[in-house]
Amino acid sequence: MVGSEGRWVHWFRPGRIAMVLILAMSVLAPSCGFKALAAETVVDALGRIVTPGPATRILTLGSDVTEIVHALGAGERIIGVDRGSKYPPSVMQKPNVGYRRQLSVEGLAGLRPDLILAAEDSGPPEAVEVLKSLAIPIVFVPEDNSQQGIERKITLIAASLGREDKGRVVSAEVLAAFQAATDLASKIASERRKKVVFFHGLVRLSAAGAGTAVDAIIRYAGGINPMDVVKGYKPASEEKLIEMAPDVILMMSDDKGGPTAEQVFGTRALSATPAAENKALIVLDGAYMIGFGPRTADAIRDLAQALYPEVADAD
Repeated sequence: MVGSEGRWVHWFRPGRIAMVLILAMSVLAPSCGFKALAAETVVDALGRIVTPGPATRILTLGSDVTEIVHALGAGERIIGVDRGSKYPPSVMQKPNVGYRRQLSVEGLAGLRPDLILAAEDSGPPEAVEVLKSLAIPIVFVPEDNSQQGIERKITLIAASLGREDKGRVVSAEVLAAFQAATDLASKIASERRKKVVFFHGLVRLSAAGAGTAVDAIIRYAGGINPMDVVKGYKPASEEKLIEMAPDVILMMSDDKGGPTAEQVFGTRALSATPAAENKALIVLDGAYMIGFGPRTADAIRDLAQALYPEVADAD
């Protein structure tokens, strides 16, 4: 939308290990109904052979994982989610086990799941090791920020739930939408592509570099990420930002109406960038933007159309 001062801001929202093991084995195993012959085995992202079992009480860790389970028509089986899972809205009513990279095994145990579907980057490592030792099957879903990666996730989760046929249908739909969204970027000449920098927040100005989901989204949408010279998230100094000269700043919504252009470009390090001249800020919902799941194609389309309004007009 265009503000009253001519600026543009786009919004789219659309140790205790032994004790834990004893607790988990005694509390979970009798109640989960796990039967080794109830389902085919799958090979997860860590190369482990897992027998998912009946999968009637599923704990999902990762917004993309949760969304895929719902897309496969098995959302009613979910009995708990991680903090990042917010779509569809109904999952907000499910028990929340917190941030998936700071898991508490005790917290998971209380929900008595009979299958855990976990994003590959779940942690911390010691908690993951305990989870792998439980009587409950756990399938780690690959972290892959690509079109093929989404297909791999859907295929694995569908196999884990015994919904291979539905998985093929969902994959075909998602991949077609993904291709259509990325085709928008092909209409933008290379010399007209904008430099986009994503920040997690304004306190430390930690920017997304190569290998991050945001870097992939920017590229798929036809943008250029000048931070791709570094891997992961790294602080960006005022000098570095002036050197990179981003045309657009991309951020996640804080769910409170911000961040606003005034907040972003009131930051000294960002005030001297080309983006500040036009108050060029794009704000997207976090899980929508970086989940690399069924809705990623929509996020790519929204970002492409925000960066290049003429694409929207021609679409």
